[in-house]
Amino acid sequence: MPHPELFPVQLDEHRIAHVRLPECSHAADSVEPAELRELIVTLQQHAQQESILGFVIHAQGSNWLPQASASAWLAFCSTGDAAAMASNILRRSQWLRTVERLSKPVAIVVEGNCLDLCLEFALACHHRIVATREQSAQFGLPLVRRGIPPMAGATQRLPRISGIPAALPVLLGTSMWDTAAALEHKLIGAALPPEDAIAAAIEWVLAHPQAQAAWDAKGYRIPQGAGAMAAHAGKSFGDSIASIRKSTHDHQPAPLSIVTAVYEGTQLPIDAGLLIEAQCAAQTLSQPATGNQIRTLWLEQDRARQLVRRPPDVPRHEVRQLGVLGSGLMGAGIAQIAAAAGIDVVLIDTSAERAAQARDKVSAALQRSHGDKADAIARRITASNDLQRLRGSDFIIEAIYEDRSAKAGLMAEAAQVLADRAGHFVWASNTSTLPITGLAGYWPNPEQVIGMHFFSPVPRMALLEIINGEQTSSATLARAMDLAARLGKTPILVNDSPGFYTSRIFCAYIDEGMAMLAEGIHPALIENAARQAGFATSPLAVTDEVSLDLQALVIGQAQRDGLDEKFLRRPAQPVVERMNTLQRLGRKSGGGFYDYPAEGNKRLWPGLEREFPLADKQPDAATVRSRLLCMQALESARCLEESVLTASTDGDIGSILGLGYPAWTGGTLSYIDMLGVETFVRQCDALADQFGERLRPSAWLRQRASLRQGG
Repeated sequence: MPHPELFPVQLDEHRIAHVRLPECSHAADSVEPAELRELIVTLQQHAQQESILGFVIHAQGSNWLPQASASAWLAFCSTGDAAAMASNILRRSQWLRTVERLSKPVAIVVEGNCLDLCLEFALACHHRIVATREQSAQFGLPLVRRGIPPMAGATQRLPRISGIPAALPVLLGTSMWDTAAALEHKLIGAALPPEDAIAAAIEWVLAHPQAQAAWDAKGYRIPQGAGAMAAHAGKSFGDSIASIRKSTHDHQPAPLSIVTAVYEGTQLPIDAGLLIEAQCAAQTLSQPATGNQIRTLWLEQDRARQLVRRPPDVPRHEVRQLGVLGSGLMGAGIAQIAAAAGIDVVLIDTSAERAAQARDKVSAALQRSHGDKADAIARRITASNDLQRLRGSDFIIEAIYEDRSAKAGLMAEAAQVLADRAGHFVWASNTSTLPITGLAGYWPNPEQVIGMHFFSPVPRMALLEIINGEQTSSATLARAMDLAARLGKTPILVNDSPGFYTSRIFCAYIDEGMAMLAEGIHPALIENAARQAGFATSPLAVTDEVSLDLQALVIGQAQRDGLDEKFLRRPAQPVVERMNTLQRLGRKSGGGFYDYPAEGNKRLWPGLEREFPLADKQPDAATVRSRLLCMQALESARCLEESVLTASTDGDIGSILGLGYPAWTGGTLSYIDMLGVETFVRQCDALADQFGERLRPSAWLRQRASLRQGG
């Protein structure tokens, strides 16, 4: 029985039933929210009353039906039973089909955005009106970007309302409609001020006593047609499929399943189309790639942003003034996001002129990103060359170039200038490789020193790698995490070690690419195989971006520090040395593994085949893909074994957000679990036998494999 207090129904003088849907403040713990079932039962029961002529639904806010939580979606996907999933999905579609077949007209007035399940419910209503004054409403399916396809009829109803060419971008999650577009494409019948919208809905219900969905009427045809013979078919389906396969390399199941559901379902009656949608959605949700992405890029990323790794017993701290040392690319980027977050910033460089120039560049960037608010944000940044200006800071981030002696010298100088204030703030070093524990020795209070590794470009990259030194206190860690949240970053927590986590697995990736080049594998094969695997950037291309002279410096520093053999990057050394000798250092020098013509796209340097002669026998692309995927995953497992990582979720998040590891895997460590530890170990052993011991799994990983067998 319905609960009247959940969806109260009020009958007006026109004998129209009004149902108010307030905004939900919670996520549903099921992909079949109880509220949706309750609403439909309420409508069904009242529709049986002869005294009621129709319904006007008042949908308030932007989330008037609860969206399923990440954990609910993950639980649904984890069953892996596509047939059972399809049955569940079809049941939800049939609930909404009930709304269309009530035999009473249903108009909905939407007072906010209309997204995902809310949009799918609205599509099942006979008439849709937006109540708005100035701010436009948004219509779309953002869940598709998380790998979750529409599964309550959108792939069948929206094309039948707006036509396939207009509907596909919305269904694929690549486009959102504003109010004007929704009107243009007939998704909504009107956009009116709130005080007029309800009256218009009442008028429409009274004028359409026998309302039914257009596609239930005899002789209905989809606007612009459907199927292979439709004039738009080549562009709508052929071009869409080609674009999807080019961008996803078939690793993202949702987009192709959506196109399939639209193509096949729109050629059939609506009920058959809904069955096809359910089957396509179930096939998508039952694939490991979907669950992997939901877990890492939704559930675990949200948990990281909620600071689940933060020491719980330390009071929250809000930075009032942030000192940033170094006004280069990283320092300026940190200053920009801090000022945009409402923090006063002191930007220090050895040259006042350079600091001022950096502030001006930040101001220009803010004009592009924040428009009218840019000047007020930029005024929060003070540029100077005087360390005394840091005295009012309660958090300092050092972001100078990656050189231990320079960083140590700056710390010693700042400690002397700020001697009476040194105990009052956190000192964070933005370093990608230099151990924090060693740097902390140059500060009078080593427990206040921590690593904060930002990624470039700072305003765009979501990841922040926080590095605990051996003496870093829980209070310092808590303050660093509080600042990460304030800056809008996703923090992962790692322990101190040369290269920490992200730099280690980044080097493993580019070094494997360079090792293959040295073996005589065609550079185009290396690069194309990486893209086919789903990496955000191929290994030789990304090495050009970070520069080959930097790789030489890092390798040289590791040798001077007497680091363990595993940090000396032997497979890449010959290639790094040769490219430095040739002064082909990467994009910044005008050429590296690639040429960068003034006009046109970059292209692989033809001289690579002369410098690194091709082997007579080339591997297949699958072998190259496996080497790249396994090498980074193996290095991640080593970081977990060595307690550089203490949570596998940090490894997964860091590998995708920071380094572009293929999202379909769920991250480096999820990739191992997806294959199964035994299978992964067996693959790595085969690769090590052929290409070198760096690909050999450790005894620790082998033990995990045998434990999984129960041995």
